[in-house]
Amino acid sequence: MSTISDQQDTIVALSTPPGVGAIGVIRLSGKNAIEIVNNVFHGKDLTQQPSHTLHFGSLRDGKEIVDEVVVSLFVEPHSYTKENVVEVSCHGSNYILQRAIKLFIKNGARLAQPGEFTRRAFLNGQFDLAQAEAVADLIHSDNESAHMAAMNQMRGGFSEKIRNLRQELIHFASMIELELDFSEEDVEFASRDDLKKLTNNILKVVTDLIDSFNLGNVIKNGVPTVIAGKPNAGKSTLLNTLLNEEKAIVSDIPGTTRDFIEDEIHIEGVSFRFIDTAGIREAKDKIEAIGVSRTKEKMLQASLIIYLFDLSQESIAEINKEINILENLGIPFIKVGNKLDVISKDQQSEFQSIEDLIMISAGNKEHIEALKKKIIDKVNLEGFKTGNTIVTNLRHYESLVNTQKALEDVLRGIDSQASNDLLALDIRQALHFLGEITGEITTEDLLGNIFSKFCIGK
Repeated sequence: MSTISDQQDTIVALSTPPGVGAIGVIRLSGKNAIEIVNNVFHGKDLTQQPSHTLHFGSLRDGKEIVDEVVVSLFVEPHSYTKENVVEVSCHGSNYILQRAIKLFIKNGARLAQPGEFTRRAFLNGQFDLAQAEAVADLIHSDNESAHMAAMNQMRGGFSEKIRNLRQELIHFASMIELELDFSEEDVEFASRDDLKKLTNNILKVVTDLIDSFNLGNVIKNGVPTVIAGKPNAGKSTLLNTLLNEEKAIVSDIPGTTRDFIEDEIHIEGVSFRFIDTAGIREAKDKIEAIGVSRTKEKMLQASLIIYLFDLSQESIAEINKEINILENLGIPFIKVGNKLDVISKDQQSEFQSIEDLIMISAGNKEHIEALKKKIIDKVNLEGFKTGNTIVTNLRHYESLVNTQKALEDVLRGIDSQASNDLLALDIRQALHFLGEITGEITTEDLLGNIFSKFCIGK
């Protein structure tokens, strides 16, 4: 990762995905970005043009025309990085794009490192560290909920909450530090009752944010959901129905699925990683035994289990016995009775005595929408949909946990009438960990680790 001394360089990178397309966009950022492009651009004099303008012309290597392009100008500080930024839209040939990049490098630019554009935006005060990380989340968001969470964070909703908490704590920290300067005079500038009340309020907000991480992780990475049940219950048929394609082999021969099949489905803007597993029974051979064992492992690792019962083969007593086993796993599960189409109306009425049992026909696609609604209800997105701040980033979660511990130490210090220097130390610890989230407290290693995970053109 670049060092501070490299910040004066003008950097260049391809900002669109590699591969053949209609256009490809090359981005440059730095003090000399406009001049470098202007050196090889035949058209208007780019150094004399206003910000946020487009210019058509050609890129030339000497007398040879490399490509006809459209150049977008963003004059500092009115750009993504707050530096001079030029975006050159070329034809999407990989040969043309690489030729153009080499041309810019020959004229004084250097290749950007992963995340270097966003790193410069952060270092130049365009946004804080949490907002910068949201840029990467936004790029990788592949469902509505992940997109909403990333947009909220990028617009500063999460950062503002953290900054407000930190500012309140800074006031008391300064009062405690002031008391240290007047320790011989035994004066109190910071009321311990007020400090305790504030610490408890901040601790509640921090704890709520920590608790939101489970939901945030689901939004960002998808819900690992296992489809389980006895052989021939219709697990593979259900997966195919949910996917709307023939992903899994369907057969009336028990034990057809020997290993698990996984695919992703979006339901109401949430990603679910559905896993079709081998049927649970006494295995007939060694290979099936391995499949059954893996099914049980996957069930224990899942966030949600969809457990299928074959209504045409299982009695109410057998189903209730399996439900008891599921309840002991301690993992959220949905009870699904399959093959509704092959049982009588009287049998349907009998099965309705099982609480929360959803009866479907996976083969005929009956009541699948009701099942999807039940799946969404289990995820419980209401807190997110009402605009609550959700933590989706593991680094933020770890900093919040450390903040929580430091705040608990502050409360213990107040209750035990700890000395001012010890109390000030614990408050400074809480401020440090809150500052890590937004980037008010940073190290070169921290920045290097974060931005190295970005794509090169961002």
